[in-house]
Amino acid sequence: MNQILSAIAAAIVGTIIFTACGGELRQTAEDTVKGEPAPWELLDEGESPAPAVAAAPDTTRAFVAVEGDTARPQPAPTPGNTVTAPPMTAQTRSRFRSLGNLGELFNDSNKYQYAAGERIGIRPITGLGEAYFTRRPLVKVRTCRWYNIDPLTHSMPYLVPEAANLLETIGRNFADSLRSHNAEGHKFRVTSVLRTSGSVKRLRRVNRNATDSSTHQLGTTFDISYARFDHDGDRPRVSDEQLKLILAEVLRDLRASGRCMVKYERKSPCFHITAVK
Repeated sequence: MNQILSAIAAAIVGTIIFTACGGELRQTAEDTVKGEPAPWELLDEGESPAPAVAAAPDTTRAFVAVEGDTARPQPAPTPGNTVTAPPMTAQTRSRFRSLGNLGELFNDSNKYQYAAGERIGIRPITGLGEAYFTRRPLVKVRTCRWYNIDPLTHSMPYLVPEAANLLETIGRNFADSLRSHNAEGHKFRVTSVLRTSGSVKRLRRVNRNATDSSTHQLGTTFDISYARFDHDGDRPRVSDEQLKLILAEVLRDLRASGRCMVKYERKSPCFHITAVK
């Protein structure tokens, strides 16, 4: 009995952290007990993470480098994932005519995104040690049924609660839209999340889109690739072009409702998204 009570007391000592995708709230001593390193402190910034030990290889996330975050090569895809999707027909393309030019539709400048992010975000951290002392709680975002998180080398998978909720809403709404378009079996990729000033500085050397005043430092911003989507290999594959437009419809509606600001990035093909509430 004493051993059981001691174990319970040790668990309570662990700091409460949130886990996104499903709204799960966990207590864990493993990651957050005082004196233990935070998960991301096990790597130097910019260092590629070691291969994860997985029960089965994830064959849906092929190698791609987007917005400065370099993904490590993944296991070779199965034959079902290599099937080339048929191109969009003129009839299908006409369904998305109301979107217009995506560069004009999603053109919220960094100036306004940063101002919005300052209201609900953390203060930029200069190093990993400051992650314990942010003014807002941080939510860890993980690969789940709605989206995949790419392996990250210039950012860390943490967001403030509002941004984590927005990301999950985008994932859920995207899945609903896929059903209405008979395009189930696909997920989008989150390619960049929270950055420190140090990682931004290094990223600027290889990516002109990165700025000193990056909203990624506030924990309010994440990038979603529109160039590549993941496929489960079981259902008919839809072209990335059509998936991009379906995702754009989802973002347009959330932006119109005042949930986010969006910038359509061309050189590093992604939607740069900042939560505003």
